[in-house]
Amino acid sequence: MAGKWLAATYNKPDFDLFDFNVYALCGEGCLMEGVGSEAASLAGHLKLSNLCWIFDNNNVTIDGHTDITFTEDVVARFKAYGWHVAEVANANDLGQVAAAYTEFLSTDDRPTLIHVRSHIGYGSPEKHDTPAAHGEPLGPDEVRRTKAFLGFDPDKFFVAPDGVRQHFTTHMGQRGADARARWEALFADYAKKHPGEAKQIEQIRDRELPDGWDSDIPEFPPDAKGIATREPPARR
Repeated sequence: MAGKWLAATYNKPDFDLFDFNVYALCGEGCLMEGVGSEAASLAGHLKLSNLCWIFDNNNVTIDGHTDITFTEDVVARFKAYGWHVAEVANANDLGQVAAAYTEFLSTDDRPTLIHVRSHIGYGSPEKHDTPAAHGEPLGPDEVRRTKAFLGFDPDKFFVAPDGVRQHFTTHMGQRGADARARWEALFADYAKKHPGEAKQIEQIRDRELPDGWDSDIPEFPPDAKGIATREPPARR
C-alpha cells in the first residue's frame, strides 16, 4: 500500500521514483494466522499488483505434519481473495521458479501468490520431510550425510565454494550499487523540477515532520459533563 501511495503521490512524467515490488516468504504457520488472512484479503481487494508472497509449502510445522491441523486449500482461498497464483511443483527447479517470478512481473491487476512445493530437510537421509527437520538440529552425523548428498566435502565446515562471493559481489552487489546511483541521479534532477515534493520525500526519509503539522489539532477543554467518544468531531 505504501509503495502504491508513494508512486501515486510523487511520481511525475519522466520521474518514476517509486516502482518497487514487495516480496514476502511465508509458510504454513504464517497462513494459519488470522492477521495473514486479513492482510491477504485487503491486498486482493486493493489489487496490489506490486505484492508477491512466496508460499513454501512443505506440509510440516514444528508440531508435526500439517494434516493434523491445517487441511484447507490455500490456493483456492487466495484465488477467492482475488490473487493470481503461480505454481512451482519443485522448489529445486530454477526454471520453474524463474517462470513464476516472470508471471508475477507480468501481472498488473492483482497481487501474486507463488505456491512452491518443497521438502523440508532436503538431502538429509533421516530427517527429510519430517517435523524433526523443523525444530531440531540435524546433528553432526546427519550433517555429514547431508553434505555428501549435496556434493559438499563432509569434513569441511562453514565453507563457501569458489565463485560464490564473487558472484554476489559482481552481480547482486554491483547491480544494487548501480541502481542506487541511478536513483540518486534521478532524484537530484527531480528535486530541481519539483522542489516541494522532493522536500516531502526527504522529510519522510529522515523521519521529520513538516512545519505546522500540529496546527489543526483540535483542543478539548475540560467539561464536567463530559463528551461521549462516539460523538462526531463537529460536536466536540
